Amino acid sequence: MRLWGWACREALQPWRHPTKHMTKYLSPRDIDWTVLLIVLLICGVGVLQIYSATRGTDSPSAWWKQIIYVAGGLFLMWLLMAIDYHSILHYVPVLYIGSVAALVLTYAIGETGYGSKRWIPMGFGVHLQVSEFVKLVIILLVARYLTELRTDELEIREMLKLAGLVLVPTVLVMKQPDLGTSLTYLAVLVAGAFLAGLRWKYVAAIAIITVVVLPISWQFLNEYQKGRIVSFMDPERDPQGKGYQLIQSQIAVGSGGMFGKGVTKGTQTQLRFLPVSYKDFIFSAFAEEHGFVGVTILLSLYFVLVMRIVQNAHTAPDRVGMYLCMGVAALLLFHILVNVGMVAGLMPVTGIPLPFMSFGGSSIWTFFLALGLVNNVRLRRFVN
Repeated sequence: MRLWGWACREALQPWRHPTKHMTKYLSPRDIDWTVLLIVLLICGVGVLQIYSATRGTDSPSAWWKQIIYVAGGLFLMWLLMAIDYHSILHYVPVLYIGSVAALVLTYAIGETGYGSKRWIPMGFGVHLQVSEFVKLVIILLVARYLTELRTDELEIREMLKLAGLVLVPTVLVMKQPDLGTSLTYLAVLVAGAFLAGLRWKYVAAIAIITVVVLPISWQFLNEYQKGRIVSFMDPERDPQGKGYQLIQSQIAVGSGGMFGKGVTKGTQTQLRFLPVSYKDFIFSAFAEEHGFVGVTILLSLYFVLVMRIVQNAHTAPDRVGMYLCMGVAALLLFHILVNVGMVAGLMPVTGIPLPFMSFGGSSIWTFFLALGLVNNVRLRRFVN
C-alpha cells in the first residue's frame, strides 16, 4: 500500500526539477542521425532475414508487416521527441499506476501464446504486449526517482524503495510467465543504481543475498523455466524436447562458416529445423546465412549504437537526461547480450527479442520510443 500511496501522492505534485523550462526552436539537424541510420540499417537486415525465414511458411507476409511496424515506430519516435522530457517525467506516477493496471488486465483477459499470457487483443489482428511498453515506464521511473534524491551516493534505504517499485511490475510479468522480459526491468534498475553511486559494500551484500536466494527461487519457477535452465546445462539430455531449440540454434550458427550460405539458402532455417527463426532465434538464422563476417558487421553496428547513446548521456543537459539515456543503453545492451548469448548456447533460452531485428510490433515500437527519449534529451542539450 505504501507504493500506491507514493504513486498517488507524487501524481498530484508538480515535477520538481531545478532546470527552468525554456522554449527554443529545436532544429532537426540536432537529431542524432548516426543513431537513426544505424537503426534503419539493422531494421533493413531484419526485414531481409524475416523474409528469408518465413518464405514458404504460413507467415509469408511477416516481412512487410515488419516494415509497417518500423514505419509506425518512426512515427512514434518523432511524436515523443516533440514533447519535452521534463514534462513527460511529471506523469511518471500516472504511467506507473497505468502500467501495473494494464499488466493485471493482461493476466485477466490476455491471450495465451508460446505458453505465456502476454498479449491483449486490440482488434484487426493487432495484439499489444503491455510488458514491452512497461520497459519505458521503468526507465522513466528510475530516472525521476534517482534525480529527486539529489545525492552522489545512493543509500540502501532509497535503493530498497526504488527496488520495491520496480519489483511490482517485475513480479506481474513473471506470473505471465515471462522471465526474460521481467529481467530487463531489473537490468535498468541495476544500471541506475550504479550510476547513482551505490556503495560497494551494499553491492557485495546484495550479491551475497542473491547467491543465497537463488536456490530458494528455483521452487518458484515454472516447469518450462526449470526445463530451459536444465537444457542449457545439458541440452543433449533431451535433444528432441527441451534441448531441441538450443541444439538446432548452435548447429545453425556453426554451419554459417566465414561468409554464410546466402539469403534463403540456410538449411536449418529453410528446412524448419530452427524454431521461431524470425523472432527470438533470428540471430541464429542470420548467422547461418551470412556467416562470421555478417555477424561481425551486425554486432559492430550494435556496439556503435550503444556507444552513441552513451555519448548522448555524457552531453545531456541535466542529471535526469543522463539517467534516461543510460537507461536506454542498459536496456539495449541487456537485450543484445542475452539474445546473442542465448542462441550461441552461452545463456539459458529466454524469450528476449533482438532489438530492431526480431519480428514483433510491440518490441519494435518500444525500442523506437526509447530512441525517441534519447533524441529528446539530445535536442535539448543546448537549452539552458
